[in-house]
Amino acid sequence: MPKKEVRKSAVKTFKQSERVRLKNKSVRSALWTAEKKLRAAVAEGTKEAAAELLQKQYSILDKAVKYGTLHKNTASRKKARLAALVATAGKAVAAE
Repeated sequence: MPKKEVRKSAVKTFKQSERVRLKNKSVRSALWTAEKKLRAAVAEGTKEAAAELLQKQYSILDKAVKYGTLHKNTASRKKARLAALVATAGKAVAAE
């Protein structure tokens, strides 16, 4: 907080925004980590593991929407793109 005199409401708002920022950071970090694991599984070509990780990613995305970290359309777009990625991984494994 700045050193100048501030109202109690400003201090409360600052504390609230800090809590929300940390929560959003945690949720985004979980999203990125899960997506990295999913992309790694797709790159390896393990379809079963990728499908399982995709379901976990869906859950994390839905929770991020519930918390207000992501917009519902953003989550929907990410789900569609990741599902397409997993689907192509299955085809690539079958082609080999």
